[in-house]
Amino acid sequence: MPLGLFSLAGALALWALAAHLADDATVPTPLDVAAFMVREAASGELFLHLGITLARVAAAFTLSMLIGTGVGLLMGQNRTADRGLDPWLILLINLPALVLIVLCYIWIGLTEAAAITAVALNKIPNVVITLREGARALDPGLSEMARVYRFSRARRVRDVILPQLQPYLAAASRSGLALIWKIVLVVELIGRSNGVGFQIHLYFQFFDVTAILGYALAFVAVMLAIEYALVQPLEKRVSRWRIRPA
Repeated sequence: MPLGLFSLAGALALWALAAHLADDATVPTPLDVAAFMVREAASGELFLHLGITLARVAAAFTLSMLIGTGVGLLMGQNRTADRGLDPWLILLINLPALVLIVLCYIWIGLTEAAAITAVALNKIPNVVITLREGARALDPGLSEMARVYRFSRARRVRDVILPQLQPYLAAASRSGLALIWKIVLVVELIGRSNGVGFQIHLYFQFFDVTAILGYALAFVAVMLAIEYALVQPLEKRVSRWRIRPA
C-alpha cells in the first residue's frame, strides 16, 4: 500500500476511535459523514454547491494570476514602478482578508462581482511578490542572446522568459489554489446564498457537525483531485526541459 494511502487509513482509524470514545453527536464517525455525503450527492445538493464554489475559485484564481503576474513582472523590471507600487503591495498583503471581504460587499454590494473581487484582492499581492522575484532573476545574458538572434517578441516570451518564470508561476499557482478556496468559503459564509461556505454556515446554526465535515471533506477531496490529476502533471510537463539526460 502506498505510504499516502497508509497514512490516510491511519487517520481514518484514529478518527473512528476518537468518535467511539467521545460518544457524542459533535464527534461523528467517518461512516456517519460518508453516509451524509452519499445522501447529499443523491439529492444533487452536494454537486450543486460544489460546482458553484469551484466556479468562484476558478474565476478568482484566473483574475488574480493574470493581474498579479502582470504587476509582478512590471515591478520586477521597472524600478520606478516598484518604488511607486511597493507601499500598496505592503498594505494589501497585511490587510486582513476579512476586512477586504467586508469592504467589497459594502462598496460593490452582495454580488458575485464583489465576492470574486474580494477573493482576488486577497491573492494578488502574493502573486505579485512571487513574480516580482522571478522577474528580477531573469538572466540578462539570455535576453541579449535573443536580441542578437533577432527573436520575435512571441518567441522571446515563449522560449526565453516563460521557462525562467515557470518555477515562480508554479509556486504562485499552487499556493494560490490553497489560499483562494479557503477565502472563497469565508466569502460565501458572509455574503452568498449558495456554495460550500454557505452550507457550512447553514449547518453551523444547527450544530450539525456531520454536515459541516461532509461538505468540507467533499471540497477538500475535489481540490486534492485537481492537485494530483491536473496541477502536478501539468507542472511536470512544463518542467521536462529541466531534466537532463544522464
